Amino acid sequence: MTLDFEMSRWNRLRDIYHRWWAGELDRPIVPVELTGRDPGRPKPDTPLLTQATCHKLSIPADDLIDRLDYGLSTRAYLGDAFPQLNFDAFGPVFIAALFGARLENDSGQVWFVPEQNRAIAEIHFEFDPTNMWFQRIRDICVAAQKRWQGEVLIGLPDLGGNLDILAIFRPGKQLLLDLYDHPDEVKRLLGEAHDCWHRVVEEINGIIQPINPGYSDWSGIFTNRPSYMLQCDFSYMISPEMFNEFARPELEATCAKLPYSFYHLDGPGALPHLDSLLEIEDLDGIQWVPGAGQPNCSHWPEVYQKIHATGKKIQVVDNDFDSLDAVIEQIGMSRGVHQFVIRKSIDEEDAVRRRLDKYAVE
Repeated sequence: MTLDFEMSRWNRLRDIYHRWWAGELDRPIVPVELTGRDPGRPKPDTPLLTQATCHKLSIPADDLIDRLDYGLSTRAYLGDAFPQLNFDAFGPVFIAALFGARLENDSGQVWFVPEQNRAIAEIHFEFDPTNMWFQRIRDICVAAQKRWQGEVLIGLPDLGGNLDILAIFRPGKQLLLDLYDHPDEVKRLLGEAHDCWHRVVEEINGIIQPINPGYSDWSGIFTNRPSYMLQCDFSYMISPEMFNEFARPELEATCAKLPYSFYHLDGPGALPHLDSLLEIEDLDGIQWVPGAGQPNCSHWPEVYQKIHATGKKIQVVDNDFDSLDAVIEQIGMSRGVHQFVIRKSIDEEDAVRRRLDKYAVE
């Protein structure tokens, strides 16, 4: 028994997503992964690549891929799902490690901290292809391509948004004060981070193509051309005026460069910036995340209706079909809606297939 995903399914998936992006698919995108499938082989001894183990650089990349292959082989891919390596094991705002931040994962989760607290004028962002963390990503990509030969999609790491990057190197209240005291230095660093961010994306895409079957990231949204889930979690700490001055110009520039782009809108504190985001012509869609302690996605009709009214696409993040149904009812159609991958047990396959039939998902 091998990976439950025949190569012929990639052609079908490309066609479905092409029609979805073009606004021609009269149904939502609904990926479902069922866990508990028998992989037909023993589990390797190599520890799984996670945020708790990503620092173990002595483990050969080939061994990591063998262990990841085992994990992917324990899943069945239904609906619009596909096997993917998305590098979430290296944590959020991973590009900070490429700029010299220290990776800390003693808690089992990855965080990045600056090696030293420097004045903002002394901070500079440059991409160094010899950086050990970039080399680790590169080695894993090469091993993955050798092992899977395009059967598994290799996505991009969670590189983070540019103000989020700055907030790592100017922690606490420092960046907030910099917006007032050193706006020109902030904008200089935003420009440096922007250039490096796109260089890293180009470098990684150059490694994984042309074998990779497409493009994606931690969001699981498939494209046939470069794309990304953009973000600015720092935005909850600033006013719409400051967002428009410091965050939006870089987002507009990135959306203009990328053929496809989504934005990760995280929590009620980020909602004041929704109107500004919806004005970015080249931004294709919004992923709304209500956040911890908040009602789930089905309880925010005003958010989804506002997004839908501008013609932008929507990603629903709850791990169930009921929220997807609610959002579709709230906006009055399923076209342009993408469900974040739903994970269920293999024992629930019959029930899952009945729900997929409801959306006309094969």
